Amino acid sequence: MQTEVYLTGQMLLALPGIGDPRFERAAIAMCAHDEHGALGVGTGAVIADLGLHALLAQFEITPGDVPDAPVHFGGPVEPQRGFVLHTSDWSGQDTIDVAGRWSLSGTIDVLRAIAEGKGPSRWLVALGYAGWGAGQLEGELTRHGWLNAPADADLLFDNPAQARWESGFKRIGIDPRLLGSETGRA
Repeated sequence: MQTEVYLTGQMLLALPGIGDPRFERAAIAMCAHDEHGALGVGTGAVIADLGLHALLAQFEITPGDVPDAPVHFGGPVEPQRGFVLHTSDWSGQDTIDVAGRWSLSGTIDVLRAIAEGKGPSRWLVALGYAGWGAGQLEGELTRHGWLNAPADADLLFDNPAQARWESGFKRIGIDPRLLGSETGRA
């Protein structure tokens, strides 16, 4: 009997030459994956000229002492929808535990808690997500494009966005500079 392998709580890393510019050097924190599909939040790129303070202002939330952290490009799906990946030391009305490694929240209560200094100890904010229908990600994993790697709160919160992709590869002993984007032809 074959056991299904799901990627919840792992990092999905784009291989060089993935063929979709939206996913070049993508480091996607996989938040849900089962027989019905998958959902991940991109953590490897930030949105130019958008910081947390501007985002909070859109909701009329005073930022208090919270730093004006960058807002991440979470993915091409629903780019107007916000998500917060955070440590499990805070939980709100819709918080989802992600394999005991980090949490995911998608409602405004987490932003208010962060601004008030009462939120999670570590967090990152993203707009949009990457999503796959039933069996779609499994199919993509059989072709060139993606590699999964172990992930934890340290990988997410102790690395700047531009370093997460390379750090994910290094965790599994791969120097991504040595990866080619094409295969040989004999």
